[in-house]
Parts: sequence; C-alpha cells; structure tokens
Amino acid sequence: MKQGSTNRKVNEQAREVIASILLFDISDPRLRLVTVTGCEVSYDRSVCNVFYTAEPGRYQDAAEAFGKASGRIRSLMARRLSWRVAPELRFMLDSSVDEAERIASALARDAARNARPGDAGEAGGASGAQGTAGGQGAEGALDAQDAPDGAMAPGAPDAEGAAR
Repeated sequence: MKQGSTNRKVNEQAREVIASILLFDISDPRLRLVTVTGCEVSYDRSVCNVFYTAEPGRYQDAAEAFGKASGRIRSLMARRLSWRVAPELRFMLDSSVDEAERIASALARDAARNARPGDAGEAGGASGAQGTAGGQGAEGALDAQDAPDGAMAPGAPDAEGAAR
C-alpha cells in the first residue's frame, strides 16, 4: 500500500508520542529497554499498530506489560494528540531487528570461514601483466568500446580521431 506524506507524518507522530509515554510516564520495569520501531495508523485513525523490539529473552514479559498498560498508554496518547478519536493500540513484536542480527551473524561466520591467511598478498600478481614504462600494462588500456556509457579512455581517439 502506498503511503502518502500525511500518513507518514501521522505514523511518525504516533511513534514519537508512544515512545515518549513509555520513557517518561509508564513505570513498569518490564517495559524498560523496549524500543518502539514504528507505528501504522489506520486511515480513519481508529487503530494503531505499534511495532516494538526488546531483548530476545524478554519478549513475553514485554507483551504482557503492553497488554496491561495499553489502556493507560491510549489515554495519555489521547491527551497529547489533537485527534478526534483515541486509536485502539495493537502492540506487535518487530522481528526485523532479530532477522537483521541473524543475517549479519551468518555473513560474519561465512566471511570468517572463507577467509584464508594468504589472500592479502595476491592482489596484483594473479593476471601476470605487470605494466610497462608508460604505467599501463598490455591489458590495462581501455578501448573506446570497453568504456562504460560511452566514456572515453584517457588518450583514446574520439569519433573524429582527435585524442583527448
């Protein structure tokens, strides 16, 4: 679904207000270190899906605490916003952060597994063309057809035959 600029602003406003309420007004220790990652407010502003993340071992505690505090958060939100209705709050765990961490750790493991001790010294000697006195090897000069997007290699003749 396409999101207009007004809808993005409403979502961001709801996220900021809810995050501020959690930080300053809710004293439940189970909601400490909970991050509100985003909000999706319905078009008529009657429902607000609140996405949050917490430490992996505290998901159940955070869900129970949100269930208990949702009425208080909703009433405080209604006081701070000038909306016609106070939206029903639905708290949902945002698993994208956990997925990103899982992917990053898998990539790190793969990189560590594929790293070999002798890779650093092989950077220039694999092709065998070492370069001439002019600074370009036999394979180092670009022809006009090899240059990307019609760009010309330095010193290559253009369509009229004149060198740049």
